[in-house]
Amino acid sequence: MNEKNLILDVKNLVVRYETEDGIVNAVNGLDLQIEQGKALGLVGETGAGKTTAALSLLRLIPKPPGVERCDIMNLDGLDMLSLSVKELEKVRGKDISMIFQDPMTALNPVLTVGDQIAESIHLHEDVSYIEAQKLAVSMLELVGIPGERAGEYPHQFSGGMKQRVVIAIALACHPKLLIADEPTTALDVTIQAQVLELMKDLRKQYKTSLIMITHDLGIVAEICDEVAVMYSGNIVEKGTLEDVFNRTKHPYTEGLFNSLPNINDRKAMLTPIKGLMPDPTNLPEGCPFQPRCPYAGEDCTRPQVIRHISDTHYVRCGAYNRPGFHINRKER
Repeated sequence: MNEKNLILDVKNLVVRYETEDGIVNAVNGLDLQIEQGKALGLVGETGAGKTTAALSLLRLIPKPPGVERCDIMNLDGLDMLSLSVKELEKVRGKDISMIFQDPMTALNPVLTVGDQIAESIHLHEDVSYIEAQKLAVSMLELVGIPGERAGEYPHQFSGGMKQRVVIAIALACHPKLLIADEPTTALDVTIQAQVLELMKDLRKQYKTSLIMITHDLGIVAEICDEVAVMYSGNIVEKGTLEDVFNRTKHPYTEGLFNSLPNINDRKAMLTPIKGLMPDPTNLPEGCPFQPRCPYAGEDCTRPQVIRHISDTHYVRCGAYNRPGFHINRKER
C-alpha cells in the first residue's frame, strides 16, 4: 500500500462502553488504511463493531466512553485526535461524511429536504444561503430527484428517495472520504440496485474514497476494491477484492462464504456458521472466533498476530503456525 496516497490511516483504535453488565469491548486495537479514491468493504456479522468504528472516525462516540485509545487517526494528513469540537464541525460533512443506516430517521421531519442539503453547503462552503439553496436543488437533480421537490418534507418521499436525499447531503460538499453504513438495508431490491449504481457514478465523478459497511458480500463484490472482514471489534482478514474472494484465508471469512446460497444447486442446504458472536463483555482468550471455529487448536488461545500473505493481503489467525495448514472453501 502506498503510504503517500493514504486518505485514512488509523492505528490501534480501541473503544469501550461502560454498561450495567460490564465493560463492552466494542473495538479492540483496529488498524485501518485506505488509499485515495479506493472503496473498502467493511463486512461482518451484526455486533462486530463496524458502526462503532465508523462513528469513531468522525469522532461521534460521546464521552464517556469516547475513543479510549488510538495511536494514530489521520484523515488526509489531518490529525483527527487533536481537533477541538469546533474544528471537528468544520471537518464533518466537508472532508468526511457518513450515510447513516436508516434513511427514515436520518432526516429532520420538520425541515424541507432542500433546506437540509443547503444547510450543509452553507456551513462548509463560502456561499450565501440563497446560493446554497440553488446548489441543493442541483444536488437533488444529481441523485435523480426533480429539483422542484426541494420544498417538500421527508414524509412526502419514499424510502428509496429518502436515501437519495441522504446521499445528496453526504456528497454536497464533495468529501474526501464517504462512509456508507448499510445504505441499502431498508430498501427493496430494485431500489437497492439503483442506489448502488448512483453511488458508484458519484464516487467516480468526485473521486471520493469510500468505506462501505455491509454484511452483504454481493454489494462488496459490486462496488468495492478492497475488503476488510471484521469480527469482535477487529479486522481478521484484509485484502483486495480478489485476495479475499478468491484466496480466502481466515476461517471466519470461509464461514461467511460457505453460508451463502448455492446458485448452482437451489436444493442445497445452507451451511451457517455454528454458534453466536461472543459476549463483548467477556471475550475468550486469544482468537475471539475460536469457540465457533472448526480448526480451533491450542495455538488459538494465544494472542493473534497479523500474518502477511502478500503486500495487499493479511490474516489474523494462529492456525497458520501449523505446517501445511489451509482452510476448505467450498466451490460455488
